[in-house]
Amino acid sequence: MKSAGLLQQLDMQFEQLARTVEPHANKRTGQARFDIKLFHCHTTRLGDYLLEIRQTLEQLKQSVKDNRTESVAWMAERVVMQMSALQRELATQTMRSNESRAAPVKENLYEKLAEHQGFERRLRAMISDRESLLATQETLAQQQQLQRELAALEGRLQRCLQALKRIERGIENRERGG
Repeated sequence: MKSAGLLQQLDMQFEQLARTVEPHANKRTGQARFDIKLFHCHTTRLGDYLLEIRQTLEQLKQSVKDNRTESVAWMAERVVMQMSALQRELATQTMRSNESRAAPVKENLYEKLAEHQGFERRLRAMISDRESLLATQETLAQQQQLQRELAALEGRLQRCLQALKRIERGIENRERGG
């Protein structure tokens, strides 16, 4: 039986892949590694992808058992592509671990710092504009509305300044640590 041989071969390849993935199964990566068309899960743990391959393999076995020919061909191709993708990812693990992770993180923190500094400038400008308008308002209702807007902007500015301090501390810690 052709299908039985194929399934046995896929099972053996899967077991070998599972042994290879095991030391890396729970390690988290900075981002999901695979196309969502290939894997339904969108996670940062390789073990989750291995679990999905196992599920696809079980679906393939069920399709063979139910004699659904068109489904068998599609599922077999999918299992092979998923296993190949995970094997390629495993092959790059040593290369990825040798990458310097500090540089991209620093760039990210500096980008965040610049972005938040821009927020701070815009918030201060908005506050200044509202304060200028407040002095020219004639009705109590208009003044109260501007005071509410000012209070909200002041709150946003305070949260922005707190975020800036956290980002600056993060940059200092990274620079001290390495």
